[in-house]
Amino acid sequence: MIRAERPAVERNAVTERIDFAALPDDFVWGVATSAYQIEGAVDEDGRAPSIWDTFSRTPGRIAGGDTGEVACDHYHRWREDIGLMGQLGVGGYRFSLSWPRIVPRGDGRVNAAGLDFYDRLVDGLLAAGIAPSATLYHWDLPQALQDRGGWPVRETAERLAGYASVVAGRLGDRVRHWATLNEPLCSAWIGHLEGLMAPGVTDRTAAVRASYHLLLGHGLAVQAIRAEAPDSEVGIVNNLSTVEPATGSEADAAAARRMDGHTNRWWLDPVHGRGFPADMREVYGVDLPERAGDPEVIAQPLDWLGLNYYFPAVVAADPAGPPPYARPVRRPHVPRTGMGWEIDAGGIEALLLRLTREYAAPRIYVTENGAAYPDVVRPDGTVRDPERTAYLHGHLAACARAARQGAPLAGYYAWSLMDNFEWAYGYGKRFGLFHVDYATQARTLKDSGRHYAGLIRRHRPTR
Repeated sequence: MIRAERPAVERNAVTERIDFAALPDDFVWGVATSAYQIEGAVDEDGRAPSIWDTFSRTPGRIAGGDTGEVACDHYHRWREDIGLMGQLGVGGYRFSLSWPRIVPRGDGRVNAAGLDFYDRLVDGLLAAGIAPSATLYHWDLPQALQDRGGWPVRETAERLAGYASVVAGRLGDRVRHWATLNEPLCSAWIGHLEGLMAPGVTDRTAAVRASYHLLLGHGLAVQAIRAEAPDSEVGIVNNLSTVEPATGSEADAAAARRMDGHTNRWWLDPVHGRGFPADMREVYGVDLPERAGDPEVIAQPLDWLGLNYYFPAVVAADPAGPPPYARPVRRPHVPRTGMGWEIDAGGIEALLLRLTREYAAPRIYVTENGAAYPDVVRPDGTVRDPERTAYLHGHLAACARAARQGAPLAGYYAWSLMDNFEWAYGYGKRFGLFHVDYATQARTLKDSGRHYAGLIRRHRPTR
């Protein structure tokens, strides 16, 4: 369990000093997106359906009945979007590859047009002086693999490795920085236990087996990437939270320990050679589909760890609920984002230090961090978003504090470059540094984007 120390006096997040000297000279200032959230063109040039196409077309699943069919039309506007990155002055772009665009049925035939798209994107990024960081899997499993069992079956892990070989073989001469999975917690727990994300399953056994095969697939994909591109730097991206009990009771303390296992340790321990936490195996009560040699595959040595951080978790015991038998508690009088998520910049500092001290991370990237607010373009063409500006500034200051204390922080990717399809929330939640008018696809730089660009210039004044 992690407890973030809260400052005794509330800081002014925009005027708080960021210790740029604590950040390395080659610190990567970046932005992040994912394929299904921005690309659109879901049925063009040989792309096949993903589980998110199926899920978003199911009535009642997505707010407003939205889908990712058009999204930000990045598939056609990628040159313009690289230009947006140039306006910010970023040096890195984290994006995900669309598995159903590249290998439409999950295995077998490779779609040349899909690979060609990412070829052009990578070349465009490099020409603009922006380092590409590619994520293999950001939740858009080919529907064909779901029809054969999806993540609860071992075959899907093996198919991820085959897909990894294809893309690393094609792009590995130019893409050095790779992530295998983005937030496997969401795929397993939210997609298979809570049913709030694709594929929309509510089955504890399926969820636990999915979690196992996701991490097995990660290990197999690490091996595949390194076989095709030996100079690659490979990591995994987890969404982690600090966890605190709602009260001082023993029951809430135990609930917080379980939530920490569910949210953090279940995903960190196996890839660091510690196996799946014994206490959580007992909580879930589901036999893992283990085979000899699997632990070693899952625990492939990593070059870096990715941290996605948005909010802390404050929990109370909930014996009648689903695993981990802990429910979130909404504390009063605490600042929140437009998602209703509690704001606590100290949490990112605590997590960076935990990854350093408990898991000996060789390098850490903050691979996502950001906030949604209901932004609008004003009559003068500006987008005022002081809350997001304060959120980003405060969290970057916390990152610098962690670096000063020894965290090997190598980069920060703001979520997100632009407003996009926010999964089950549809288009009603805006995280971008650029506002997107979905009717016209016009992009407008927000004040938070200007502030972020200013921070980049302060750290890298010669750029």
